Amino acid sequence: MAKIKVANPVVELDGDEMTRIIWKYIKEKLILPYLDIDLKYYDLGIEHRDATNDQVTVDSANAIRQYGVGIKCATITPDEARVKEFNLKQMWKSPNGTIRNILDGTVFREPIVMNNIPRLVPNWTAPICIGRHAFGDQYRATDFVTKGNGKLTIKFEGENGENIEHVVYNFKGDGVALAMYNTDESIMGFARACFNMALQKKWPLYLSTKNTILKKYDGRFKDIFEGIYENEFKAEFEKNNIEYEHRLIDDMVASALKWHGNFVWACKNYDGDVQSDTVAQGFGSLGLMTSVLITPDGHTMEAEAAHGTVTRHFREYQKGNPTSTNPIASIFAWTRGLAFRGKLDNNQELVNFSQALEAVCVETVESGKMTKDLAVCVHGNKVTHGKDYLYTEEFLDALDENLKKKLNPNPSR
Repeated sequence: MAKIKVANPVVELDGDEMTRIIWKYIKEKLILPYLDIDLKYYDLGIEHRDATNDQVTVDSANAIRQYGVGIKCATITPDEARVKEFNLKQMWKSPNGTIRNILDGTVFREPIVMNNIPRLVPNWTAPICIGRHAFGDQYRATDFVTKGNGKLTIKFEGENGENIEHVVYNFKGDGVALAMYNTDESIMGFARACFNMALQKKWPLYLSTKNTILKKYDGRFKDIFEGIYENEFKAEFEKNNIEYEHRLIDDMVASALKWHGNFVWACKNYDGDVQSDTVAQGFGSLGLMTSVLITPDGHTMEAEAAHGTVTRHFREYQKGNPTSTNPIASIFAWTRGLAFRGKLDNNQELVNFSQALEAVCVETVESGKMTKDLAVCVHGNKVTHGKDYLYTEEFLDALDENLKKKLNPNPSR
């Protein structure tokens, strides 16, 4: 088969540990044999981030902004133990957070639904797409411990001379305090990204907040979404027969558990962090989750593997032992990024390839060929290699064989 020509570059962001090993397998087995593509490579492995004082992460984000598409492997966000393990100069920030802040995008996470993987929420028969406002709130808050009696105040000093000051609490003993913020500009970008995603999928959109308690803070989210919907998206939503609605977070959680799926759920930062993992587990596996970061204008996307670096398996790999690590989320990082590149370039052949590879992943697992984590979901803890599950490279070989059949169903004899 002739390779598919990809007209414009894609930014590749390499990662750490077991996912880094699998990333190389995926690229060599399932991507490069089929595509003629210019990959702008950035090594976001923890050692290289440390060597460049994390400049490589900033450079990679700017490259994504330049070329429009980034595809990212899972990376280590170091804690104290990792700083010691790798002898790091400092405890570097999450690469995902750095890239999000530079691109100012919204993170959308969605499960990969497979019929033979049992679901903790049985009536979730179709995907739920979580849009997380990955800016501000608790993740950029100032928090501290207070000692003894004292008065906690919060103050805003406007450049125009306007001052706003509130007494928050009068402490009668030790305690804790927190101040957090968000911006109209970021909330507007979040809203537009969510409305565009709902239109793209032809699914309804729900925003959840707790505006009954945080009347000004969460109320601002509600009001901005409502204004943008009325002024920019209502006609398109009505034309596509889909709805937008604001709901209280507790009501939304209860409704989501009862519904079957096929909706976009716009969550504030902390809620999105929690609910994306809840949805992933509810659909059966944290290893079956897609994650894409999309800018408000819809012209730039970064796709990533939405899980960790699988350290436990990497330790076994280092000993020379075979592992059965699930590569599907990493594969879907490639397919979602490549499909977006195809959409930007009007390259339907590339879009079709991406969709074919995704379908092959689902069909192969549903045929009974899978990695150990999925086999445990299906059969319980007592599973046997060869009978119930495959090692990582065996599974990738099965995917490659099925991909060849799908792309070329009638090869010349």
